[in-house]
Amino acid sequence: MRIRVLGSAAGGGFPQWNCGCPNCRGIREGTVAAVARSQESVAVGTDRQGWFLLNASPEIRAQIESFPPLHPRDRRHSPIQALLLTNGDLDHCLGLLSLRESHPLAVYATERVRVGFTERNVLYRTLERFPGQVTWRTLKLGREEALLGVDGRESGLVVEAVPVPGKPPVHLEGLMPPDPEDNVGFRIRDESTGRALTYVSGVGALTESVRQALEGVDCVFFDGTFWSSDELRSLGLGEKRAEDMAHLPVGGPSGSARQLAKLGALRKIYIHLNNTNPLLRDDSPERATVTTAGWEIAYDGMEITL
Repeated sequence: MRIRVLGSAAGGGFPQWNCGCPNCRGIREGTVAAVARSQESVAVGTDRQGWFLLNASPEIRAQIESFPPLHPRDRRHSPIQALLLTNGDLDHCLGLLSLRESHPLAVYATERVRVGFTERNVLYRTLERFPGQVTWRTLKLGREEALLGVDGRESGLVVEAVPVPGKPPVHLEGLMPPDPEDNVGFRIRDESTGRALTYVSGVGALTESVRQALEGVDCVFFDGTFWSSDELRSLGLGEKRAEDMAHLPVGGPSGSARQLAKLGALRKIYIHLNNTNPLLRDDSPERATVTTAGWEIAYDGMEITL
C-alpha cells in the first residue's frame, strides 16, 4: 500500500488567506521555520490498482497535478478510482465540484454525508451532466467492505468506517440534528499484505471505538488540528475552544499525545493542522515534544509505503 499526502493543513490551508497570526505572518515574511501546506487530502493505493482519495479538498486540481501517478494516461482517463469522505465539511468535499468535467466518479460516504451534500446543495447539479456521473457507495459504520474502482473492479483494499465524535458541517448546523454518521474515520487494509492504515483527521474525543480502530495497524494519521484547547482565544482569533469544534487538542494532560503515548503503530502522523498550531514550526518546543514521542507531522508531498 502506498500513501501520498496531497494536503496536510486544516480548512483554510497554511498560510490562511485572511490570517495574520504569528505563524501565517511569519511564513509570508520568511521569519519562521515552516513550509506552506494545502488543505487535507490523502491518496492511497498503487500505481497498478489505481488510487483512492481520502477527502476532496478545494485545492484538489493542484494536488492531483502535484503527483504524477494521478495524471491521466489517455485522452480522457483518471487513475483515481474513488473518493472517500470522512464528513461533509466544505474543506473535505468541495473538491468534488471541481471534478465536474463529464467523468464518472465513485464516492464512498455515509448516507448522512451523502444526503447533506446532494440534497441541500444546488451546486450538486454540476455533477449530473449525464446519468450515473456520480456513483455513491454507502459506508455502514463498523462494517468492512471491499474498495471498488469506478468500474466496479476490486482494488485489493478493504475499508471500515469508524464512528468518530464530531458534529454536522457548519453550513448544515441547525438544519440537521447531530448523528453518529456525521464524522467517521477509515481503517483501510491491504488484503494481499495484511498491512493496515487508520485515518482519523477530525476527532472530538478518544472513544472506545476510536481506540480499537487505532490498535493493530501499521500507520495512523490522527487529528492534529490544534495544539491547545484555547489556541484561538489566546491569539485573539475567536472564542471557541478546540473541543467546541470537535477537535481533541494534541498537547496538555488530556491531549492526544498523552493519551496515545502507548500507541504501537510503526508510523504515527499528525495531520489536518490549523494555521495557528505551533506544530507547524520545525523548531518549536511543541514539535520537539511530539517527535521525541515518536510522532511525525504531515506535510504536502509526504510519502509512505506499507
